[in-house]
Amino acid sequence: MLHRYPKRVAVIMLALLAIVALYPLWGPALFGSQSDFILEKLTLMVILALFAMSLDLLVGIVGLVSLGHALFFGLGAYTLALASPDFDAASLWWMLPLVMAVAAVAALVVGLLVIRTKGIFFIMTTLAFGQMLFYLISTAPFAGGTDGVFIMFRPDLTVGETALLDMSDPYTFFYVCLGMLVAGFLFLRWLTRSYFGQVLDGIHDNEHRMQALGYATGGYKLIAFVIAGVLAAIAGMLAAMQYGFANPAQLGWHTSGEVLMMLILGGMGSIFGPILGAFAYEILLYVYEHLTMHWPILMGLTIIAAVLVLPRGIAGLIIAPPWRRSKAPVGEEAAVDAAEIPPSGTKTKEARP
Repeated sequence: MLHRYPKRVAVIMLALLAIVALYPLWGPALFGSQSDFILEKLTLMVILALFAMSLDLLVGIVGLVSLGHALFFGLGAYTLALASPDFDAASLWWMLPLVMAVAAVAALVVGLLVIRTKGIFFIMTTLAFGQMLFYLISTAPFAGGTDGVFIMFRPDLTVGETALLDMSDPYTFFYVCLGMLVAGFLFLRWLTRSYFGQVLDGIHDNEHRMQALGYATGGYKLIAFVIAGVLAAIAGMLAAMQYGFANPAQLGWHTSGEVLMMLILGGMGSIFGPILGAFAYEILLYVYEHLTMHWPILMGLTIIAAVLVLPRGIAGLIIAPPWRRSKAPVGEEAAVDAAEIPPSGTKTKEARP
């Protein structure tokens, strides 16, 4: 899972990054009066890509399927909404660390309880914690109940009286979100290739063997759970900054289900796959919503088809394209095939009857 990817993966991802980053140059010419709306949708895709990457650390790398990951996404949004001044913009210098700290504490508390479970029990316990916070926020007067909390001003980034970034500008905010996504990807890529990431990979493959080797697997899983929660909270904060409110729907189980579908569509355990999955999911959602009011049926059929036809998601098509797979094994398949093929001139033993 943590092997080096072919060079075409880096080339394709850098090309897609350049296309997205240069949207202000080609967007208005291509979409005309709709360019601002497309920019808003593109910003949302970037935010959801960061959210999906955070879940991939749990599902794809560690092997912990969570249906309550939206807990941290919504927690980041509500932390921003409740901590922001009513008639002034908060400072991003202290708001971002506050969101990360709140999410880290919450993930530590929840993680200490849920990592004791495995399989379906882990799925249900994470779902339970997410729904508990959802109903708490939905009925809490200080959180605005089902209406949520509105944010009058986006946090600013200033030094003294000088504004470094105008967060109210849609293009500036878009590049801030894109920078967060790139930073999150580089961090997770470094993390998964480190010694810590190799231990997580071993836990995913065989936790009992890692315990027999002397590793405290519970501690490693807890740290991964906290990191994933913090990244999800940052994505939730960015989502609240974009739309100007925090809503209980951001905490619901359906939000966790949607980001899980992004993982399935993009490919688990590849870090870059969730990015592709988030963009693909939002594009399909936009198309299906404009085709019919019964768009969930089309989306469900698409996810089923993706599971059957693309078991490794979109990332699998890039890592091991079918036209190259038929010529030569790639990645792990190459290692398996090489191990099964004996050296030339070596006689193999016949199986006894």
